[in-house]
Amino acid sequence: MATSLPRRRTEAWRIVAAATAVLLCASVVAPAAVVQPPPKDIRKGPIQLDAASTEVDYKNNNIVFRDVTISQGDVKVEAERAEANSLDFENGRWTFTGNVRINLQQRGNLQSDRAVVEFRNNLISRAIITGTPAVFQQQNAATNITARGRASAITYEVGAGTVRLADNAWLTQGGSEISGPVIIYNISEKKVQAASQPGASDRVRITIVPRTGEKRENPK
Repeated sequence: MATSLPRRRTEAWRIVAAATAVLLCASVVAPAAVVQPPPKDIRKGPIQLDAASTEVDYKNNNIVFRDVTISQGDVKVEAERAEANSLDFENGRWTFTGNVRINLQQRGNLQSDRAVVEFRNNLISRAIITGTPAVFQQQNAATNITARGRASAITYEVGAGTVRLADNAWLTQGGSEISGPVIIYNISEKKVQAASQPGASDRVRITIVPRTGEKRENPK
């Protein structure tokens, strides 16, 4: 006796449902893909402020600190003078002048004549340093090799862990040198990006210095 059309459809749906159930069970049993942990936020904890003296101008809504240090987690900013409109770190902007030094993560630091530090959501968010020149350096704990850079302006993005060297930018690491209009260095990943505008006279240049005692091949 032939199977009726409705019965065939019912059996077909049962097969589809069974196959779907098997796939769902397999997805549950199969191990989950390995998810890389997010970058460690080095700004954990409250913001600490220490200064030798404080001057408050209520009329002009201005606060001046001398011989000042502001720190949060692994990030620390030191300078001879700091100026701000308030002590609110929720959304603030501070100006530091005189022997500015900023400690970064992983043995890095910035040095300059002037720095503008931005605060967002009670976190040190960004530091823009300027000087003649502004200087960056970081020592690699594994290799003991120190990366050094300089530029007229350096922007440190704390959350991303990058420094952006702009205007006469120069960076050296492990015997090689790179120069150009803009150089971006990732502190955590030890990666370098350099770029120039199309048609611009300032181009990216890389110099590789031979190691001491390395034999050179004779040209044929």
